Amino acid sequence: MYERDVEILRAGFQAFNDGDMERILEFMHPEFEVAVPPELSAEPDTYRGHEGIRLYFESFAGALEEVRFEPERFWDAGEAVVVAMRLTARGTQTSIRVEQRFAQIWTLRDGRAASARTFASLQQALQAAGLAP
Repeated sequence: MYERDVEILRAGFQAFNDGDMERILEFMHPEFEVAVPPELSAEPDTYRGHEGIRLYFESFAGALEEVRFEPERFWDAGEAVVVAMRLTARGTQTSIRVEQRFAQIWTLRDGRAASARTFASLQQALQAAGLAP
């Protein structure tokens, strides 16, 4: 199951990077939920369902270009998968390249992403998943 979940997640991240909203919505369960914590965003929020996912990706428009979500490593957390992530982008107005590292705990349901819990550090995510002291 873990290997299958990682394949599904990789395909979903590729859809993110391609900017293909149809594939992104196919990847996301209709009841998907993710919270972006204040440590990682000037505008933290919780995004729910397909409409929330659209809003999340629209939030980049005008501010960032070339947004890429790059999974660096995966951990089997039983019913979930921990992913060390690297987000890169370029400022639309400034052309300044930005990079942010964070970690997430993804759960899947019916072969689709059901939720993602986002953490400012890998250590926090591993602890929350019960994989670190």
